Amino acid sequence: MLRLLRNVRLWLALLVVAGLLAIALWPKSVPVETTEATRGPLLVTVDEEGRTRVRDRFIIGAPVAGRVLRIELEPGDRVRAGQAVAQIRPEAPPLLDVRSRAEAEATLASARAAEGRVRAEEQRVRALVAQAERELERVRRLAAESLATAQQVESREADVATAREQLNAAAFALRAAAADVGRAQATLAPPAAERGGRVVPVTSPVDGVVLKRVRESEAVVPAGDPLLEVGDPAQLEIVVDLLSLDAVRVKPGARVLVDQWGGDRTLDARVRRVEPSGFTKVSALGVEEQRVNVILEFADPENAWKALGDGYRVEARIVIWEAGDVTKVPTSALIRVGEQWAVYTVQDGRAVQLPVTLGHQNGREAEIASGLEPGTPVIVHPGDTISAGVRVERRTSGNAP
Repeated sequence: MLRLLRNVRLWLALLVVAGLLAIALWPKSVPVETTEATRGPLLVTVDEEGRTRVRDRFIIGAPVAGRVLRIELEPGDRVRAGQAVAQIRPEAPPLLDVRSRAEAEATLASARAAEGRVRAEEQRVRALVAQAERELERVRRLAAESLATAQQVESREADVATAREQLNAAAFALRAAAADVGRAQATLAPPAAERGGRVVPVTSPVDGVVLKRVRESEAVVPAGDPLLEVGDPAQLEIVVDLLSLDAVRVKPGARVLVDQWGGDRTLDARVRRVEPSGFTKVSALGVEEQRVNVILEFADPENAWKALGDGYRVEARIVIWEAGDVTKVPTSALIRVGEQWAVYTVQDGRAVQLPVTLGHQNGREAEIASGLEPGTPVIVHPGDTISAGVRVERRTSGNAP
């Protein structure tokens, strides 16, 4: 009896151990997150940062070299076409050093000497004119008494005309010599004589708002130096520089969604122009990239984006393809099987691999052209532990990417 009881206990112990081993070695279900294939709209976009700018921007520069007086206008002030926005006083010439002054004095002396020489020549020619006129009158009197021929009269008339032309040339030469003297005297004029001259006003070419004050304090500026930037903030556009391989897919008139601009809603815009010429830009990683500027214009009324100003940062999503009703899944549910795409679905608690044909896709969702019906559960983020036939435990995550 004791022996039978001992055997029963042994068998019970063996059964307990076997049960524990079976439980320990029994395949466990792998927890997975699932979502369902859905039908709905899909947008394929090119996403890039952009910045706003005033469409018609005018840089007001100094028309002459001189000292610009302090500019009282501030960014945001309104100006009208023709309004004086700055004032410039022509700057006095620099003081002459000893050598330059000596050269200028020598130039003045030479100019005065040349003027004297030309004046003397003018007096000589004037005397010749008087002599030729007297000789002409004498010959005419003789001709009236038949003591001189007509040929002699004509010869004296030609002499008078020639002398008068020489007098005109001498007068012009005297005028030029006087101008040379004046120029030499101006070089030696004291700089103080130039100060306190008239002020040249700088006017705005258009109605608008001061966008930027390049010069604020009084300073000496060269001709053409920028002073102010003026434009109309109501005429804003967005500039986005895209990689050239993305820019070729963008067409004028394409719809654009503007996000991350500081407002609580997405703004609508459209592509106005893709510039025909690209440029090289070095990325943050030091890689040279070919970029192309794409110009966008707002489609929403001004009240929707009036808080934006010149040079503000925005996020632009340029739509290059869209459809209103397609079967789609998150791109995180896709797996690569050789040259094909596939997804994992769940049937009877096990993972099942389904090959699919993809259509368009963006970074978050992909269009399923064939192989999957709407409402079919798919596993998102399938790891290395997931394969066909593996037991899984579903945890619904919604349409997560």
